[in-house]
Amino acid sequence: MCRWMAWHGQPMLLEDLLFRPKHGLIDQSLHSRMGAETTNGDGFGVGWYGEGDGPGAYRSTQPAWGDANLRHLAGHVRSPLFLAHVRATTGTAIQQSNCHPFHHERWLFVHNGLVAGFRDLRRELMLELDPARFPDVMGSTDSEVLFHLALTYGLAEDPVLALERVLGLVEERAARHGIADVLQASIGVSDGERLWAVRYATTGTPRTLFVSADVDAVRRLHPEAENLALLHEGDRLVVSEPLADLSGAWHELRPGSALVVDPDGALHHRRFHPEAPGEHGWEPL
Repeated sequence: MCRWMAWHGQPMLLEDLLFRPKHGLIDQSLHSRMGAETTNGDGFGVGWYGEGDGPGAYRSTQPAWGDANLRHLAGHVRSPLFLAHVRATTGTAIQQSNCHPFHHERWLFVHNGLVAGFRDLRRELMLELDPARFPDVMGSTDSEVLFHLALTYGLAEDPVLALERVLGLVEERAARHGIADVLQASIGVSDGERLWAVRYATTGTPRTLFVSADVDAVRRLHPEAENLALLHEGDRLVVSEPLADLSGAWHELRPGSALVVDPDGALHHRRFHPEAPGEHGWEPL
């Protein structure tokens, strides 16, 4: 059910964090230890911020471990902030438009989890989109709909509150349909300056999510890499599962919580609690 990772810090070659760590994201695409599936081979994607306007992105339906273009690209792209994702479909088609990260203007979005009963909820959720967003939904996944709902409900003003409203809406509509345990959500979002991460489930334990403890933890991932040796305090990794077995190197996000990484790398933890719409919706942000 997918794995993802995010980097926020000084400019870094993608390959240093995707390929070189012992249990990096490419290894997780074949040998996930904490995911719902061991293999995540139904496509992948990486989005990064560089010199152009907004993020760059490369997405493919190929398994991440077998895409030669990704291997070559990762050795040449350097970025201070990127999100990468390997996909295990929950039933929707293996097609490029269903691969993460999803992007709009300056925003990138990745999701690990599912909306249970999405087939029954999709029409109602799509009708809640800002009409201007409707034509931009190109694929068939629940994740992409969550992203465009977040854009509709104020992602640009307050990403955590926007996601609380989106997941609250989903839970409210699921209750109408008698759908239990509707949400599993490990979500990563960025605008190119900050990084937000959310860990939430309607019931039970949410999908795993970790943040690197400090810069020394990141250096120990691959001690011979010159780039990693030059890291400074404030460089951060957020991952679905640790990239190496290093005692004390990772902090697991609490269920029902959100993490904010500021431009300087400072971390802020917030409680995450979905907000269902009232009779007349929500107050404007």
